[in-house]
Amino acid sequence: MEIKAFLEITRPHNCFLAGLVGLLGSIVAAGHFPDLKISVLVFLVVTLGCSGGNTINDYFDYEIDRINRPERPLPRGAMTRKAAFWYALLLFALGLGLAALVNLYAFVLALAAYTAMFLYAWKLKPMPFVGNLVVASLTGATPLYGAVAVGELGLAGYLALCAFLVNVAREVIKDIEDVEGDLAKGARTLPIIWGKKRAAYVGVLFALLTVVSSFLPVRMGVGVGYWAMVPVDAVIIYAAWLILKSQDTGSAHRAQVLLKASIFLAVTAFLIAALV
Repeated sequence: MEIKAFLEITRPHNCFLAGLVGLLGSIVAAGHFPDLKISVLVFLVVTLGCSGGNTINDYFDYEIDRINRPERPLPRGAMTRKAAFWYALLLFALGLGLAALVNLYAFVLALAAYTAMFLYAWKLKPMPFVGNLVVASLTGATPLYGAVAVGELGLAGYLALCAFLVNVAREVIKDIEDVEGDLAKGARTLPIIWGKKRAAYVGVLFALLTVVSSFLPVRMGVGVGYWAMVPVDAVIIYAAWLILKSQDTGSAHRAQVLLKASIFLAVTAFLIAALV
């Protein structure tokens, strides 16, 4: 067993960015940088939850990853599945312990999110479109968690909506990329039961809905700072064009990576809008 596998299996760069999104959700909601203690707690609760979710996902996805991602710790034998399972539960427990220090609502939201992560990895992921909606909801809940922690909503509600919609698009397109491994496990994802072309249309629909919803904060009179969202919308539209043009593995991979990047770019845009 490799010690570094305990860090690697969590996909730390993704979790670090998720923690930042939670923290930025607090800033966007409050319109200023929150109390240092709350900021640290929000970052850690989101980061630990993401780490536990990635770990438990790899535990249940062992057979799929042997085909799609053999370089990951479990398929290559760097960590046992049993160790991954208990490690995930430990990460969840630590996150819930810290969430209890924020406030009751933050604890309840963290508990609901952590439970959804486990159920998704265990049972919901292979279900057509249901798994996609669960993951998108968890992504949308990340900035909302930051808002709950500071007791404000502000622009965080609009950010959560955009994050949800763009993640539905990304998850559907990611399923197009992962068709080979999902078929081997017998999963019934949208591109498997509907075909890649129809699944691409669904992904593009949610991508365009994201662009439309991105203009909703204008109704709040957010000012010139919100123009930072325009290049983000351009990235989303380009990703939609890529997957419409071709549904091969390479195109699907590029499109879903662009959509993933757009989430963090959108957080920056909302942050600029909230502060300016």
